[in-house]
Amino acid sequence: MIQPGDTYVVMGLLDADSIAYAIGKGIEQRGGHVIYTVQNERLKKIFLDRSDKLSEAEKSALRFEYCDVLDDQQVAGLFERTGPIAGVVHSIAYANPKTCLGAEFHTDAVDDLKTAFHISCVSLATVARHAHRHMPDGGSIVAMTFESRLAFPYYNWMGVNKAALEAVVRGLARRHGRDLIRVNAISSGPLTTKAAKAIPHFAYLARIWRKVSPLPWDTIEDKTEVAHAALFLLGPYAKKITGQVIHVDGGVSSVGGDLLSMERMPEQQAEAAVLGETPDLST
Repeated sequence: MIQPGDTYVVMGLLDADSIAYAIGKGIEQRGGHVIYTVQNERLKKIFLDRSDKLSEAEKSALRFEYCDVLDDQQVAGLFERTGPIAGVVHSIAYANPKTCLGAEFHTDAVDDLKTAFHISCVSLATVARHAHRHMPDGGSIVAMTFESRLAFPYYNWMGVNKAALEAVVRGLARRHGRDLIRVNAISSGPLTTKAAKAIPHFAYLARIWRKVSPLPWDTIEDKTEVAHAALFLLGPYAKKITGQVIHVDGGVSSVGGDLLSMERMPEQQAEAAVLGETPDLST
């Protein structure tokens, strides 16, 4: 798990509902030091400073650095200020929901596609290029992805970017093995965050997981389970794991078709019956 006293950079904080925040809190609870990054001061004021889920004392205790991953100099400056670090969490992705997501896959918004690719994929390589110099004893980089082997409705070009991100993870794992730096990704199920709300019809993804997942999947509470996987990958117990995509998704990535009624837990059966999602095939 986390090495007490070590410093970790958690990139992509937006508010207290962020996956980044769940991971950062897990690091702190285990004795690690966390430096969060926020894109800019404006977003911090809008989403974090106005949050009613954190006390003023909790907000003031958080250490922040501003970093726009589209700017190479900002990324370089970030790691020059952090000093030695043991790990980095890359929880950053963006695509214009009006042009890159939604009911129609095709788009002529090429500039939006390029920006989304840069932020969601290329930025991981930028981060690794500058961060590895500040990990003299090796360490770990963990990126956040989403099931990219399948095409989901409305997710469109973000699915393309996630597939590319996973390829970058493998390339970086090969490059930074000589530095004793491990690079992995966590593919989680859908989680309710401020960023997820920008995905058109996000509730449809949640419904897919409710119908397919062998293990019950909670889009709110299971941020903690995803964070636990990140803590494992950041720590020494995972020191021989690199270039992998670890699925923390309730099992959706491993099964085909909807769960039958007899395969569900009793409370899932009751919910499915109310929603009319699955016929009763248990007899």
